[in-house]
Amino acid sequence: MALKPTIYKIRIALSDLNRDYYDTLNLTIALHPSETVERMMARVLAYCINAQESLVFTKGLSEIDEPDIWVKEPDDRVSVWVEVGEPALDRLKKASHQASQVNIYSFNSKSDTWWQQLKSKCAMLPVSIFQFDWLHIQALAQMVQRTMDISVTITGESAYIATQSGECEVNWRTLQD
Repeated sequence: MALKPTIYKIRIALSDLNRDYYDTLNLTIALHPSETVERMMARVLAYCINAQESLVFTKGLSEIDEPDIWVKEPDDRVSVWVEVGEPALDRLKKASHQASQVNIYSFNSKSDTWWQQLKSKCAMLPVSIFQFDWLHIQALAQMVQRTMDISVTITGESAYIATQSGECEVNWRTLQD
């Protein structure tokens, strides 16, 4: 029997000071059996950074032809493609051909090695690549509960996150824009 995903419900009070975007997000997130809590929270943070009307989580790990998050237009065209992790060059090329905006968020301990291997090959691709601080993502994952209310304030390349069980700051850097 296949393992089922674990469901998390997160209500987010979002303040994105970079874009003057303020919203309350009610997210239901499925943690795939092969996914870590760190990756799930990197997805949540990427969602917050890209928050806009029509932005949705896809089937993600369950569907290899879809990114983690996207905006699909009424004509079925993908306008925003958001990927979390360290995708292969072929996947980056595919994303850049299918969507007008591609944002990649690398987040784990192998992120630096991945970037060094792809840096020169990605230079000509119209994709934006960001790297979350791995230790900060780990600290955020430590505060996760199955149902939670959080506050996320984004300014510059930083998100300040407050939960019932603590607070942390997650920084990232732009690798390619």
